[in-house]
Amino acid sequence: MTTGVRRRMGVEERRQQLIGVALELFSRRSPDDVSIDEIASAAGISRPLVYHYFPSKLSLYEAALSRAADDLASRFAEPREGPLGARLMRVMGRYFDFVDEHGPGFSALMRGGPAVGSSTTNALIDSVRQAAYEQILSHMGAVDPPARLELVVRSWISLAESTALIWLDGRRIPRAGLETQLVHDFAALCAVAAAHDEELGALLRDLLKDEPGDGPFVDLVTRLVALAR
Repeated sequence: MTTGVRRRMGVEERRQQLIGVALELFSRRSPDDVSIDEIASAAGISRPLVYHYFPSKLSLYEAALSRAADDLASRFAEPREGPLGARLMRVMGRYFDFVDEHGPGFSALMRGGPAVGSSTTNALIDSVRQAAYEQILSHMGAVDPPARLELVVRSWISLAESTALIWLDGRRIPRAGLETQLVHDFAALCAVAAAHDEELGALLRDLLKDEPGDGPFVDLVTRLVALAR
């Protein structure tokens, strides 16, 4: 027979619970619109107790963003197996899963939200971009990437961010088509850069050997040829 007595959480366990509650609320509304009272109510504790674990709403917000940033960065991790195009499609699928499930929180992370301009928020955003950059280079097997490849990868990551933010404002383009388009964008950027860099060209030729006839890269070539007719 249970007594109904609630188990008391340890300090770190309670902190993690509050971060999880905040993230859940931030996934539905902008952090600016979520009050400490709402977070306290959802966690089943009092407002003063929230401040016992986090001295301000900003500190809780930054802790929630830190967890979200780790989650988002992990979406770019992918075993280096199989064709590059298929790997990038899976990465984009996981990336948009996060965007779809945490729209307001994603916007807050990328735009700064109530912590706009803070060194903590800027560092979190940079950490996501750097993790994505390193993972994409790993997918390509580029240990010492040419300068133009670095430019392409960082530009593409920025493109993926801005595309996702615009998509959230109305979702007027089907998500699956947008994921494919971003993979095509990556291939097109690489191809243009490779036309000016023999080292990058050799790397791409080696990667394209493994691309199947029904992969996204071949699909792009087919679409471009159709445009030229």
